[in-house]
Amino acid sequence: MKNIAKIVLKPGKEKNLLKKHPWIFSGALQRDPPRHTPGMVVSVFSATGEFLAYGNYSHESQIRIRIISDQLNDFPDDAFIDTKIQAAIALRKQLLSEPLPSAYRLINAESDGLPGLIVDHYDTWLVCQFLTAGMEFFRDAIIQSLSTHYPNHSIYERSDASSRQKEGLEEKIGVIKGETPTAPILITEGNAKYWVDLVDGHKTGFYLDQRTNREMIMGLSQNKNVLNCFSYTGGFGIAAGLGGAKRVLNIDSSEPAVALGEKNAKENQLNQVHFEKADVFAFLRRQTDAPLFDLIILDPPKFANSTSQINPAARGYKDINRLAMKALKPNSFLVTFSCSGHIEEALFKKIIMSAAEEAQREVHFLRTLQQSPDHPVVSFFPESHYLKGFLLYVR
Repeated sequence: MKNIAKIVLKPGKEKNLLKKHPWIFSGALQRDPPRHTPGMVVSVFSATGEFLAYGNYSHESQIRIRIISDQLNDFPDDAFIDTKIQAAIALRKQLLSEPLPSAYRLINAESDGLPGLIVDHYDTWLVCQFLTAGMEFFRDAIIQSLSTHYPNHSIYERSDASSRQKEGLEEKIGVIKGETPTAPILITEGNAKYWVDLVDGHKTGFYLDQRTNREMIMGLSQNKNVLNCFSYTGGFGIAAGLGGAKRVLNIDSSEPAVALGEKNAKENQLNQVHFEKADVFAFLRRQTDAPLFDLIILDPPKFANSTSQINPAARGYKDINRLAMKALKPNSFLVTFSCSGHIEEALFKKIIMSAAEEAQREVHFLRTLQQSPDHPVVSFFPESHYLKGFLLYVR
């Protein structure tokens, strides 16, 4: 075995690990290593001396170890990282029809066996997020692998998520290789075209996890009056317009997002697609006259960042869905989402049912929605199922 730090778990704390869950919390360790390099590879053993896995160690995080290999002879080195990246690339080629779309999730952290690494493909750019000390530890190997497999792509870093603070890491933003995206770039998604700000946009620039749900909206919008709430740059609104909606109103509180959304509407020649800078809750509360909309889309930001926020988040989701139901015409559609990982699907469904009761509307659950398949949900890692949604028929 490699001469690396050995971590021994407390008795019984190996249960989740044996079920392949990739996180070990600080309370499970008998003791921390005396000296450490942030993100270093450690070997993990049970209290009885059984080898369990290799993982990346982070003293700053409550998630002390993120498992990267559970095979004794499969030590995580640079070649191991390249093998994982190759597997992720191969999976996307199987999932996405040829020719590949210009924008998609290439590496999805734990779901691709690389905890804390996000890589999104945008045309000739790869946008990376190194969100854990472990992926920062393997930073050079990751960049080398991506450069080998995508030699003509520029690589840009957006490691500005709040999760880096929990790992004791500073934010990093900037070009790693090639060109800096100094202006929004144009991507295509089926018949739709979107301008994407890789430098200052949300996440890595665009909500790639909603791609298949945008396809659904396109097929649902014919001749409808559509309201797209928390619209960002208008992903769902553009899809609705291309799907033949009579009128689409996009609401978002961000002025830059609204401006880029208007550019997207113009790019797609959609004169019936409009944008308004406003608070969604306040906007919906003003809809006190006769209901106006045939289809409303709710895709709010994360309401719960921890388990302590579940109850207030549930109240927020109930409020926004109740208001949306009141703004819908009879026999219309509501597409509603939660991207809060701590709000489980069953709870979200109960919240919707409670909102329907308060709104005095009869609601039919037509379809369960989740993130696009290039953001895989892994059986042993329920946290990977973060995006939950429903297509509802509201009488």
